[in-house]
Amino acid sequence: MSTRNLDKLMAPKSVVAIGASVRPGSVGAAVTRNLLAGGFHGEIYLVNVKGGEIDGRRVYRSLAELPEVPDLAVVMTPAETIPRLILELGERGTRVAVVISAGPGNGADGAQVNARWRRRILRAARPHLLRVVGPNTIGYAMPKLGLNASFGPGNLKAGRIAAVAQSGAVLAGLADWGAAQGIGFSHLISMGDMSDVDFGDVLDVLARDADTRAILMYIEGISHARKFMSAARGVARIKPVIVLKAGRHAAAAKAAASHTGSMAGSAAVYDAAFARAGLVRVTGLGELFDAAETLGYGISPRTERLAILTNGGGVGIIATDLLIDEGGELATLLPKTLNQLDRHMPRAWSRSNPVDIVGDADGPRYAAALDALADDRGVGAVLAMNVPTALTSSEDAARAIAGAPGAKVVPVIGCWIGGPAAAAGREVLHAAGMPAYDTPLRAVRGFMHIVQYRRGQRALQRTPPSVPEARADTQLVRAIVHGALADKRSILTEPEAKRVLAAYGIPVVPTEIVLDAAEAAAAAARIGFPVAVKILSRQITHKSDVGGVALDLGSEQAVADAVRTMTGNALVKAPKARIDGFVVQPMIKRPHAVELILGAAEDPVFGPILLVGHGGVAAEVVDDKALALPPLDLVLAEDALSRTRVDRLLRGYRDRAPAARGAVGEAMVRLSQLIADVDEIAELDINPLLADADGVLALDARIVVRKPEAGQERAARFAIRPYPVELETEVRHNEEKLRIRPIRPQDEALLDGFVRRLSREDVRMRFFGPLRELSHEMAARLTQIDYDREMAFLLLDGDMLVGVGRLAADPGFEQAEFALVVASDRQGRGYGTLLLNHVLHYAKSRGIKRVIGHVLRENGKMLDLVKRLGFRREGGRSGEPDLRVVKSLGAL
Repeated sequence: MSTRNLDKLMAPKSVVAIGASVRPGSVGAAVTRNLLAGGFHGEIYLVNVKGGEIDGRRVYRSLAELPEVPDLAVVMTPAETIPRLILELGERGTRVAVVISAGPGNGADGAQVNARWRRRILRAARPHLLRVVGPNTIGYAMPKLGLNASFGPGNLKAGRIAAVAQSGAVLAGLADWGAAQGIGFSHLISMGDMSDVDFGDVLDVLARDADTRAILMYIEGISHARKFMSAARGVARIKPVIVLKAGRHAAAAKAAASHTGSMAGSAAVYDAAFARAGLVRVTGLGELFDAAETLGYGISPRTERLAILTNGGGVGIIATDLLIDEGGELATLLPKTLNQLDRHMPRAWSRSNPVDIVGDADGPRYAAALDALADDRGVGAVLAMNVPTALTSSEDAARAIAGAPGAKVVPVIGCWIGGPAAAAGREVLHAAGMPAYDTPLRAVRGFMHIVQYRRGQRALQRTPPSVPEARADTQLVRAIVHGALADKRSILTEPEAKRVLAAYGIPVVPTEIVLDAAEAAAAAARIGFPVAVKILSRQITHKSDVGGVALDLGSEQAVADAVRTMTGNALVKAPKARIDGFVVQPMIKRPHAVELILGAAEDPVFGPILLVGHGGVAAEVVDDKALALPPLDLVLAEDALSRTRVDRLLRGYRDRAPAARGAVGEAMVRLSQLIADVDEIAELDINPLLADADGVLALDARIVVRKPEAGQERAARFAIRPYPVELETEVRHNEEKLRIRPIRPQDEALLDGFVRRLSREDVRMRFFGPLRELSHEMAARLTQIDYDREMAFLLLDGDMLVGVGRLAADPGFEQAEFALVVASDRQGRGYGTLLLNHVLHYAKSRGIKRVIGHVLRENGKMLDLVKRLGFRREGGRSGEPDLRVVKSLGAL
């Protein structure tokens, strides 16, 4: 259901507390106290079967006695009463219930008991579209409305950070810490067991919330990966999301037949998912608090380069080291900045960044230095540091920083190090609306969280180049895979695996299959010496473990002897394995090649994952790898590769020429496409993949297959929907042969050229204002869509883009908005009708119930078009008198 009815959680007009109490120490009493003391201006109703009064308010004995239907219910009665209460709330019309109560289960079968209990709650809620937050939460708070329906801390301050946590204790800690630091929150949401409302739902709501500037999240697990990724990618484009994931060192979920498969269920997969979505990952609660401080005060650096201002050279050096450790950059001061500082600083000042204004620095000296740094446009932010001394007042220094004109020009982060004297300075900075930390590490990390977010946004907006065209014989691959499954095999033979890779344009070493020593010797003579020989058995997965690999064989006799030896080894080490034959390959001599591993596996939460790293027989020992969520393009492949240590070797060193890193990226993209096209592939390793200046070559491969679920759509297991190649189509229109296909990220230049060719009037009709050209950020937003909630169809005449039809659905797929534009010189040919019909047909196939559009009232051609297609006109949107809303009649 996604965001259905969650508006009543974010802005309820009335709240009922079921289980309200005054019993000391009870959850009911704590929630009731916070609810009544919060200053909520809507109606608050209290319900308890005992009746009575609390603080002069009537306590109703049942929901039936309430004078109206409350928007939001907070339920804290015993577990066995919850399903019945949820049913009654739904029947009466309440839209959201926050269930604080925990489940009834305990002991050995407690998990199963609680799971059944949660299912009963959902069965009671769903017929009435009642949304359930929890159960097992500490509640919900929205300080701006004075709403604190939780048993967390009271006296919450309103602010612009939303805190969302699966753990009530973590959320309570954040709330208490925020109160102590003077930091406010827009929302505090305790997720609990997430039987209904999950992280994806909450992110969707917060993305549209104008009062939320940034989001802090504590996550223990994700329930619906695709929904989460769509929501996370959407919100991260417009506001920072900082995530703390618990359980980093949990054991892997299962044993796997591939190296990559062993990564499934690991914390590294969550890291890859968060990075793909543009979220900033932190590793501890303290770092989450640090992020809250910087975000809470709205720090927005002008650039990513930091100036450090300090009265102690040692702490300035420490901060510099920490900044570089975190991947940050010191600002290089301009000559005019140095001259300005020379005029106001003592002779002993450092004359560089860090700007050490020496230990007797008083308030005026701090202010003068800050003003000079603020005039330097190369300075993105200033880290102002102070160590208390007996010579000057730390509190006065803080007042000077807070009151300096430069503080209104450049963002300032305070770091007042020490005890009571420093604490007084931090309070001054907080009162002035500046973040202030007590250690250099916390201050530097606070700054770097914003930098990492900005870098993530740039990475999300990079335009990928197109992968060179290569044959992708999907039918051949499916025939190979289905043959293995029909043979009741879950692992392809090496020759089969290499045929699969070759079918997708990944270079493989030439291979001959033979049955005995004599055939092996003859094949080797044909290939040319030296050669490699490997045993071929459907029961032997790791050939080297049974002595089934012989390398660098230089004669026919050596080949024959090797075959006999490995046959004997297999009989001893794998007596039940049937030997199907032997593989003979040329011995590849690429002395400067680097051995890599590429892999794919399926994570239990996020579905398919890809791996790249240091390969060879020591892959596990070296443990150098990076994970990425498919689908990949060349930009994402490059990013994953750059996160490995082996990438330094690929870039070349000493007499070694750089490897063709682009070829590695292409192989990763083709592997991504392979697993998207063929759902039967469960795990895959290419190890080693040789990479040098001449390109890449797969020497060995292992592919695990299994039957997919019946009836599921292609790539349904992907957390991010791959490019829907099945939606590409050719159409005949008025004797013209046209193509319609979904947009791709690499279409940015194509789209930009299309917009440039539009007339000014057509641009105004489509974008509701003047637009000379698309900015890179806007073009990236229009081309880099998730293909799940968004779709954009290009109408192409050959290579010429002549029209674009777009559809953006709400998270619950109840309603979607269309947009349409046809090239100015191609109008009047029926292209608009063709495209909009195509969009509507697609909407129907996705189960979308209504399609709406917003059309300028003077756009007569569009209004006529939608009228012909069965839309009706409505009044203009509030505050937008020049718009007309059009909506399809009934369900599609």
